[in-house]
Amino acid sequence: MGDAPADAPADASNVNRLFPAPLATVTLPEAFAFPEDVDQWVRAVFVASVDGAGTIAGHAGGLGNDIDKQLFALNRASADVILVGAGTARTEVYGPAEDDAQWRHLRENRSPTAPMAVVSHSLDLDFSASLFTEASRSARTMLITCADAPAQARAQAAEVAEVIVTGQSSVDLSAAIAELRSRGFARIVCEGGPQLFTDLLEAGDVDELCLTRSPTLVAGNETRILRGAQFDPPVELELKTLYGTDDGFLYLLYQPAGR
Repeated sequence: MGDAPADAPADASNVNRLFPAPLATVTLPEAFAFPEDVDQWVRAVFVASVDGAGTIAGHAGGLGNDIDKQLFALNRASADVILVGAGTARTEVYGPAEDDAQWRHLRENRSPTAPMAVVSHSLDLDFSASLFTEASRSARTMLITCADAPAQARAQAAEVAEVIVTGQSSVDLSAAIAELRSRGFARIVCEGGPQLFTDLLEAGDVDELCLTRSPTLVAGNETRILRGAQFDPPVELELKTLYGTDDGFLYLLYQPAGR
C-alpha cells in the first residue's frame, strides 16, 4: 500500500492512519488496496457496533457512515467477484452491483461491475428478482450450490444464472473458491452473511477481514458477524492496519494469524 504525504489535503474519502505508523491522511484506495503479489485473495467485509452487533433492526446499513459506504463501494469496484450468502441476499434485497462513478477507474479492462456469486444449499430464491433478471451479460449472477439441491430449482436457476455445483449435501466452499479462481476471479469480496463468513473461516478460506467499527451500542439480539458454535480454539487475528475518522469510526484490516 502506498503512503500519502503527511500534508495531503483532506477530502471526503480520506482516513487517518493510526497503525502501524500514524499518518495524517490516506486515501481509501491506498488504505484498502488488494495485494498485488498473490494469485487469489478473499476479503470479508463487515460493519459492527462496539458491542458486536452486525445489524440494526435486522439490516447492516444503519451502522455505517459515509466513509463506510464509500469503502463498501470501493471494495465492490476492486473485486473480481462479490460473494454473498443466500440469506443475506434475501434480507438485504440484493440486486446486481451498480456502476459507481467515484471508483469507475478501478474497473479498467474489466466488466463495468463485478458479478455476484450467491451461495445457496437449497436454491430457495426468487429467480424473478433483479439480482438475476437485471444482471448484465458481462457480470451475470452466479449461483453456487450443491449436488443435492432440488433438481427443479437447479433447472430454474440455470435459466437466469451461471450455476456452479460443489459438494454433495452442502456447498464445498474451498472447491467453490478454487472454481472461481479458475474462472479468473482472483479478488473475491465476501459481504456475508454471518453463516457464510463462519463457514469460510472454518474452511481456512479467508485471507483478510475488512471491518468498520461503528461508535454505537446496540444491545438486543441483533445478528453478529459470525454465527454458530464457538470456535475451539478461537481464530486469532493479526491487525494489519487501523484507520480512523473524526466522527469516531474505525476501519481495520485483519488477517487470520499465520496467513
